[in-house]
Amino acid sequence: MSKHETLTPADDYETVRAAIAYLSETGAEDVNLERFSRSLGLNARQLTDLFRRWCGLSPKSFAQAVALDHAKRLLADKQSVLSTTYAVGLSSTSRLHDLFVTYEAMPPGAFRQKGEGLEMVWGTAPSPFGIAVLVLTQWGLAGISFADTLADVPAAFEDLRGRWPNARFVRDDGKIAPLASRIFDPGRWSADQPVRVVLIGTDFEVSVWETLLKIPLGRATTYRAVAERIGRPSAVRAVGAAVGKNPVSFVVPCHRVVGSSGALTGYHWGLPRKRAILGWEAGVVAT
Repeated sequence: MSKHETLTPADDYETVRAAIAYLSETGAEDVNLERFSRSLGLNARQLTDLFRRWCGLSPKSFAQAVALDHAKRLLADKQSVLSTTYAVGLSSTSRLHDLFVTYEAMPPGAFRQKGEGLEMVWGTAPSPFGIAVLVLTQWGLAGISFADTLADVPAAFEDLRGRWPNARFVRDDGKIAPLASRIFDPGRWSADQPVRVVLIGTDFEVSVWETLLKIPLGRATTYRAVAERIGRPSAVRAVGAAVGKNPVSFVVPCHRVVGSSGALTGYHWGLPRKRAILGWEAGVVAT
């Protein structure tokens, strides 16, 4: 058995990142499986096994899922446009296809005080998209960031900690692990055990993030559609800024927002990771 065949889906992400870099240069329509696999130091079978294990898709299907035309198809389907699909839950009769989330906004006073008087627990856990850094409050999950390596964890943590500079942070990976396991395992997404999220931001930011929570898995919307939904059609740039400041990556699916043309525009944790998440979700929907 090769070393690649013993890796977990979380460990696989390092190779997936290299695969996405290759696809970004090659394009989905020009993927040659043999050449693709050799570029990653694998054979064709190992590459196919990798993608089946990581997201349930073949390499070709994954390439198509992260391509620009995939995003355009998501937007072309009127049922995928945010203004006509305000529902989260069952996307098929056979299984759950999205996280069940309950949420509330942090009291305005606590937000203005930048976390003063709050104790926040943080820690790291493996995820299909690299090392996840999570922050919890007494109300629920307040932040998720990502790191490619252990050396990147301090910067990912500081990105979250800087939002609440007056809070007291305590590291406890053991407390983080059970929640992370539920978040990143589709088999454990259940309405009976929802992920509780606390949204900490301005009223405008919270309204944008609440709207993002209503984008179903396997769907996409545009910044303009979000602006229209919250009653601020001229605030497209402000919506983009709020999407970029979303502190709860993946659970609050800012990665499902694309440009009006379907272009996979910027992502706070890197465009390759955005492509990875969208491709991984395509595999969840397909199963």
